[in-house]
Amino acid sequence: MNEINNSSIASFINIGERTNVTGSARFKKLILNGDFESAINIARQQVENGAQILDINMDEGLLDSKNAMIKFIRLIGAEPDISRVPIMLDSSKWSVLEAGLKNLAGKPIVNSISLKEGEDIFLEQARKIKSYGAAVVVMAFDEDGQAETAQRKFEICQRAYTLLTKNIDFPVEDIIFDPNIFAIATGLEEHNDYGNAFIEATRLIKKHLPHAHVSGGISNISFSFRGNNFVRESMHSIFLFHAIRAGLDMGIVNAGALPIYEDIDADLRDAIEDVLFNRKNNAADKLIAMAADYSQGSNVINQVDLNWRDNSESSRITHAMVNGIDEFIIEDVESLRKSSENPLEIIEGPLMDGMNVVGELFGSGKMFLPQVVKSARVMKKAVAHLIPFIEETQSDSNNSSTNGKIVLATVKGDVHDIGKNIVGVVMQCNNYEVIDLGVMVPGQKILDTALEEGADIIGLSGLITPSLEEMVGFANELERQELDIPLLIGGATTSRVHTAVRIDPAYQGPVIYVQDASRAVGVASQLLSEQNKTTFVKETSSLYKDIKEQYENRMETVDRYSILQARELRKSINWSNYNPPKPKKYGITNFSNFPLNELINRIDWKPFFQTWELSGSFPEILDDPIVGHTARDLFDDAKEMLDQILSEKWLIAKAVVGIWPANSVEDDIEIFSNDERSDTLAIMHTLRQQTNMKRKRENIALADFIAPKKLNIPDYIGGFAVTAGIGLDTIVKAFEKDHDDYKSIMIKALADRLAEALAEKMHEIVRQDLWGYAPEEAFKNTELIAEKYQGIRPAPGYPACPDHTEKQTLFDLLDARNATGISLTENYAMTPGASVSGWYFSHPDAHYFGIGKILRDQVEDYAARKKLTVAEIEKWLAPNLEYKN
Repeated sequence: MNEINNSSIASFINIGERTNVTGSARFKKLILNGDFESAINIARQQVENGAQILDINMDEGLLDSKNAMIKFIRLIGAEPDISRVPIMLDSSKWSVLEAGLKNLAGKPIVNSISLKEGEDIFLEQARKIKSYGAAVVVMAFDEDGQAETAQRKFEICQRAYTLLTKNIDFPVEDIIFDPNIFAIATGLEEHNDYGNAFIEATRLIKKHLPHAHVSGGISNISFSFRGNNFVRESMHSIFLFHAIRAGLDMGIVNAGALPIYEDIDADLRDAIEDVLFNRKNNAADKLIAMAADYSQGSNVINQVDLNWRDNSESSRITHAMVNGIDEFIIEDVESLRKSSENPLEIIEGPLMDGMNVVGELFGSGKMFLPQVVKSARVMKKAVAHLIPFIEETQSDSNNSSTNGKIVLATVKGDVHDIGKNIVGVVMQCNNYEVIDLGVMVPGQKILDTALEEGADIIGLSGLITPSLEEMVGFANELERQELDIPLLIGGATTSRVHTAVRIDPAYQGPVIYVQDASRAVGVASQLLSEQNKTTFVKETSSLYKDIKEQYENRMETVDRYSILQARELRKSINWSNYNPPKPKKYGITNFSNFPLNELINRIDWKPFFQTWELSGSFPEILDDPIVGHTARDLFDDAKEMLDQILSEKWLIAKAVVGIWPANSVEDDIEIFSNDERSDTLAIMHTLRQQTNMKRKRENIALADFIAPKKLNIPDYIGGFAVTAGIGLDTIVKAFEKDHDDYKSIMIKALADRLAEALAEKMHEIVRQDLWGYAPEEAFKNTELIAEKYQGIRPAPGYPACPDHTEKQTLFDLLDARNATGISLTENYAMTPGASVSGWYFSHPDAHYFGIGKILRDQVEDYAARKKLTVAEIEKWLAPNLEYKN
């Protein structure tokens, strides 16, 4: 909670409501039917679509709410892509809330308690919540009922605030008030001031109750217009526009269905605001009459013209920045330069003014990441034009005032930098000086640069799991040298829990996990603020200590099997009734220059938009009321660049696949050179789940999907390595030379998508031709993306086989470096970064899963099988260890 809300850019937090049996009929049906796996997918979709907190409610008469809450909380706790967001435990039953608190890692939110049963019960529950380290939602509800007027809402909240802070020293930053959002335009006169009352109560709370937060169920405001989604969504957007400005911090709302305030038809907007603020006696009647005209369609009008070119140079520069138009920027800054005594003043004046506007719009959610990166392109081109003139006047461009200096680097052994580059662009757009050291940067170089440059902050990024240990090592080195430089942690494999458990304890200086680029500026501004730094660091450190303690407590209580017990519960496959398909072609097949045009229609676009921090399903995201316009522009630019990639042959795609005889021996897979199975080429070592799977009876390892050697059943395994990144570095350097971060990031993102598409294509060729076990298969691209086909292709380093060192076995079998040009770094990252590798399993029961946490007995067993020391295995599997090493 502290980490989210102390960021100045996190002006409003979306709370996902679909994991609530009272708010989602589908979720309720799944839970009642015991289909928790499908219910987890709803939680995952909420997070993917932008929910920053998940509201979980199991209050249903036909349900054992307590056990349902425990089971669901434990299941999502094992899903990293879900558990990365805070959980709001929502129930009217204290026993259910407490059960959830006992089973959650991290910092949860309890929704809710109130004064309706008096002060004693209220304080008793609050003490327990405090002991769990949770935040709490307090309803504006007392012994006399729910508050309806602004004054009574505030008085109840003020009373609760005093009780919490004075009587039990409850942390003020963990108090969230819900002053009750009620429906407006109901036809009842006494309801006419409900909207105004909530907004005014919010304003009073934020003014008089320091550090407390305000939340609410946004959809309640429009309940009178059920069935008219267009009007309801417009009401939500307008209500939020005013409530957020009054101080609303968070709310339960479908963020994917909010039109932009300025884009709502003026007549409809005025009518809604008349009702919201109770400005006219007939406001409700007028809105009801208008609603039928807005039951469907859109009132957004987009016009493109050059009227802005008639404004002053400074205004034109700001317009160009905000809209990412670089066509005229050289002309405009040159015009200013000719009339300026010092060209440095243009950077510090109009250009920074424009970037400040961009920063404000991005921070308030009115601009999105692709637009910000385009803005940075405009800025960089303008600065590059001015630099020679600045040098002529003997001015030092580095003396210009900035908000701070940050050194960014992808750690040693890791080659992925898209996210880091985006963070750098966003920081530059907010007047931070960024020194980007690139990828695979040794810790000593990062530290030396930071000290030489006098950096205010160091930012570390990494995608592969070994990078996590590099970050821990770097934190230890900072501590050894008794430094106090704030350390930011980010990247796909990083998490708040890992930061709290492993990195923060290694370094006494400030350590902050930054989930995405949109949070980086807020965190940096807090760290460099004389007024806010001490409190921010103290609160974050306290939060991380709580997370670490809860994590370690959970480790002690989670039931896990020994490795011998887990093997007894292996995946149950009836091998006597199964005849493994024999490949049509054994050994290696190379694809030296695969046609890129065959991959375009196979691209999975959803991850592409996620790279740019635009969440949503494709193609639905193109029509999203909030991000749709940005998404369409981004998609058009991507298609245009794909045309250039093809026509100008910017990239070369290569692939190698192999299929070999194989059999399992316990948790290992022996791979043979021929069907006589007398010559062992390699051994693939797999890991096994050890969690006591109460929801299922099996503890799986990938070896379970290959026929055991002792049964004398001939089985097979495949492997692949593909890249679409040959030539990428040359193009990226050209864009960077032209100061075009937008295209640089764009081509990296597209190369990644093409590599994934090539991996999908290779798997299809294997299934239909080379292995040939599904020759009649015919799937649409959406079905391929959804993995409707038979078989899986797990990759070393991912949940089913988290050991990256197994990648070396795969590469040796395939001779992948010579076949494709892909090499492995010392930490087993693939370079070029736009590369994919993995294994092929053909069995119909084969499916993806996560190993999760493992015990020391399996680590010792695994080390012996791989002929490595336990310490070496602990290094590579550190994120999977269920014990302190």
